[in-house]
Amino acid sequence: MKRLVPLLVATVLVGPAAAQMKGMEMKDMDMKMDKKAEPGMVHKATGVVTRTDPAKGKVTIKHEPVQSLNWPTMTMAFTVKDKAMLDKLKKDQKVDFEFVQQGKDYVVTSIK
Repeated sequence: MKRLVPLLVATVLVGPAAAQMKGMEMKDMDMKMDKKAEPGMVHKATGVVTRTDPAKGKVTIKHEPVQSLNWPTMTMAFTVKDKAMLDKLKKDQKVDFEFVQQGKDYVVTSIK
């Protein structure tokens, strides 16, 4: 019985605090979700080319955070608007690029 009372008191005190923490976690999670991009919105990013695939018209870039989409740093494959863009790219080349979302694809429209 002597052990039961402190356990009950701890449960009563911790319950509201745990609920408050859970609420904070959900709030933080909402902030980390991707922003909804407006159709045709141009996004800008900087990154490093890790691979090109001329046959598929794709370039893989390890990019820095993309603020307009609330994306963290990541490596991903982009479709290129014009396959001729790929002729100018080399592995490990640092690039500044612009892209748009077209359906489920992200398409590079400009790369320097």
